[in-house]
Amino acid sequence: MISMKTRYALQALIFLAQRSPTPAPISVIAQGSKAPRKFLEAILLELKTDGVLVSRMGRAGGYGLARSASTITVADVLRCLDGPLALAPCAARNSTRTCPGCEDVRTCAIRPALKAARTAVAEVLENRTIADLAKVPAALEEFS
Repeated sequence: MISMKTRYALQALIFLAQRSPTPAPISVIAQGSKAPRKFLEAILLELKTDGVLVSRMGRAGGYGLARSASTITVADVLRCLDGPLALAPCAARNSTRTCPGCEDVRTCAIRPALKAARTAVAEVLENRTIADLAKVPAALEEFS
């Protein structure tokens, strides 16, 4: 399950994609994405630090996408805010750490299923962009 933090981030990115390339102040993004302003401030800062967003000062300033919405994947956002897509440390793409209670990652009987799940989730989320989300009405998305 994704966190509310990531859900708000995705809603904010969709909002920014729909008005791109015009930046928006946090108050406008919060209203447009239905996210609490204070919580959104921290989220947008994380996305800026990760290179997903840029910010400009001044009257015409605010936050905007750092790159095209068609190059920002849902997986990028999830990894930025929630960490790896894997269900366990041993199944992460770039990790061979053992899970608590596991003696040997190479002989773990559970790891292949966890890796397969991570691969399937990554396949979907790495191929769905903010641009895709911005053009698909939410009511139709559940049938895709």
